[in-house]
Amino acid sequence: SLLTNPELQTKDLYAKDVHDRARNFSEATRFGAYSHSQGIPLLRQQVASFIQKRDGTKVGVVDAESVYLTDGASPGVKTSLGLLISGASDGILIPVPQYPLYSAAITNYGGIAVGYYLDEAKGWSVSTEEIQKAIDRFKVDHPNGRLKAFVAINPGNPTGNVMSRKEMQDIVRLCDKHKLVLLADEVYQENIWSERKWESFRKVAGEMKSKVEMISFHSISKGYYGECGLRGGYMQIEHIDQKVAEQMYKMVSVSLCSNTLGQAMTASVMNPPIKGDASFESFEGERIKILESLQRKSVLLAKRLNGLPGMSCQPITGAMYAFPRIELSKAAIAAADEAGKKADLFYCIALLNATGIVVVPGSGFKQEPGTWHFRITILPSEDKLPALLDRLEKFHRDFMTKYGNSEL
Repeated sequence: SLLTNPELQTKDLYAKDVHDRARNFSEATRFGAYSHSQGIPLLRQQVASFIQKRDGTKVGVVDAESVYLTDGASPGVKTSLGLLISGASDGILIPVPQYPLYSAAITNYGGIAVGYYLDEAKGWSVSTEEIQKAIDRFKVDHPNGRLKAFVAINPGNPTGNVMSRKEMQDIVRLCDKHKLVLLADEVYQENIWSERKWESFRKVAGEMKSKVEMISFHSISKGYYGECGLRGGYMQIEHIDQKVAEQMYKMVSVSLCSNTLGQAMTASVMNPPIKGDASFESFEGERIKILESLQRKSVLLAKRLNGLPGMSCQPITGAMYAFPRIELSKAAIAAADEAGKKADLFYCIALLNATGIVVVPGSGFKQEPGTWHFRITILPSEDKLPALLDRLEKFHRDFMTKYGNSEL
């Protein structure tokens, strides 16, 4: 409000540090005007400072010129894929299950989505063996094809997993070996619900002394802030050849710039109030309250789903979702076929019609053949989630009975 109506900056409406931040930003630019195509220099520097503080100084200094402020993470992902895919034989390794942005954008740019399966039985972990299988399949199916990049989503969407350091190191080594650009989707980095520590790929690769080419993505749509509609985020490049970076700049320049209020929000989220600021106690109290509630809901959701017959759910260690597996009978699959729908979509539509609960079928994210899943979020309010799960449980038991799974 202070940026969109600068006259309010003369009034004593908010804490002093909030007014100071607004004045600092307003002195750097006019928020109704276009900005530099990479983003307002002051705000890019603040994002660079966030990355530097997060990863430490041992892995190198973050240059603000490596930061591109974007309208959420998605435009950065699409720009990167557009830069990488130059022909119909170019492949991009993506996890399965995966966030549909990747498969859709790869198809749109005329490339090949090369899926590597996550290991559900091991908490949706990543294995180099499975990745190598995907690489080998690609080489057989596309003898003249070129693998360009590897997509890592950590924490995982829709799977709710957090990678171990070893998994990340294995991915960095694989990218080094096959000369792949590492696309690190890290938008859920604030959403960690287990004891496992989250680390950025930039930090892990830097500590390995790897020079792997990397583009990392972050967003203000997740975390404890969830400012989806303001559309803010960034991509940050590491070890990208200068000539390639120049082409990336040309590509983002086509859109002139990302929205300036989203840029300001991104810089603010990455550099929140600190101890001693007038707004710190209020901010910190709200932050902790939101994250603790999300953590409790992640435990409750997994527990309730695992208590249902014919359903199994891996622990939700990160992000905002569970991706439970459902065992559907031959009768249910036959009914879905008769309705002209995939079995998991058939289940999800029946759930919606019976309860009003919206979940997303696993087939929308891709999944191992012969398995069925759906994605459900931990975002419903804590006071409403138990009743929602009661409705889901009743529906599920009725569905299983109707389609011959009464023994479950």
